[in-house]
Amino acid sequence: MKKSIKKETKKKQVTLRVPTGIKGFDQLIEGGFKKNSINLVAGGPGSGKTLFAIAFLYYGIIKYNDNALYITFEEKKEKLYDDVKTFGWDLEKLEKEKKFVFLEYTPEQVKKLLVEGGGIIENIVEKYNIKRLAIDSITSFSLLYQDELTKKESSLALFELIGKWNCTAMLTSQDIGRTDNESTDSTVEFETDSIIILYHSKKKSGKRLRALEILKMRGTKHAEDVYSLEITRKGIEVKRGKVSL
Repeated sequence: MKKSIKKETKKKQVTLRVPTGIKGFDQLIEGGFKKNSINLVAGGPGSGKTLFAIAFLYYGIIKYNDNALYITFEEKKEKLYDDVKTFGWDLEKLEKEKKFVFLEYTPEQVKKLLVEGGGIIENIVEKYNIKRLAIDSITSFSLLYQDELTKKESSLALFELIGKWNCTAMLTSQDIGRTDNESTDSTVEFETDSIIILYHSKKKSGKRLRALEILKMRGTKHAEDVYSLEITRKGIEVKRGKVSL
């Protein structure tokens, strides 16, 4: 008598993805960031951190109907809006349509935000149904705290707040791996769901090369090579094919 073999059907857990919309990038990360994840984009001056963050927000609105909030410690609204118009991105129009919110904050105000438990930003997230959030840059916030323990506790508190807002978030920072005070603290690096490094390296020829590398991305089978990153008339684009720095 043959024994009947029971086939157990396991339900495959589907990971919800949030496409960035950045040309050439999403196919490197299984279609996009994990929904409600916190993602770190690090790089030096001129590497394209701010543009990468704005592209993530802009394409989210235009392509996926995700309202977006941009919090900056460094960028001025008029200059930023004027700069991205060269790509055909009309942030002013999106702001009037209540799809894009620009918020210029000081690091001290974010420090106060942690004490208040969300405050104004939480109200904005709820009022405008924000689905994508960018903070540019987290380095300025980290430099407020000289004591490592306080810095760690504050970073964790910020991440906890972002988690409550049910947004897919992108944080920008200065280079990872630097030894000076401008480097991202280890807590931020450890707690984020992904780390993407943008390079702006000078070649022997004297020309500079922009490139992108995905250092880590939890729950994602991501590309592990270094890829060319180009700023074109239409914005930012990750090129196929590996490059050497």
